[in-house]
Amino acid sequence: MIIGVGTDMVDIRRIEKSAERFKTAFYSRIYTDAERAACDSRAGRKKISAYAMRFAAKEACSKALGTGLRQGVFWRDMENANLPSGQPVMRLTGGALERLRALTPAGFRPVVNVSLTDEYPYALAFVVISAEVE
Repeated sequence: MIIGVGTDMVDIRRIEKSAERFKTAFYSRIYTDAERAACDSRAGRKKISAYAMRFAAKEACSKALGTGLRQGVFWRDMENANLPSGQPVMRLTGGALERLRALTPAGFRPVVNVSLTDEYPYALAFVVISAEVE
């Protein structure tokens, strides 16, 4: 059963301007060390696009949780990662994980599906949170 859906589209140029303006503080506030390493391994425009897609995914996930970035859900509580196949996944910790657990009915396990895409100058993310029988 679906328990939450979120989507977000971001202008990659906006992320680029924020990164230029706030430098390390921007990256440290929004992204985990693992996300920064993954994005920084890319070159040129691919690097900022990777950051923008992850930003959009965090926004979409917070919407799917039904809280936005409030009620104890923070940027770094949602971490973008990839399976060995390359499929994007979202790892939740802290307040985001607490909220996920609160949304998940007894006897079910939560599943967070993520879809990302970019076409300069935009990045788009969809997050669907569902509950499957254990």
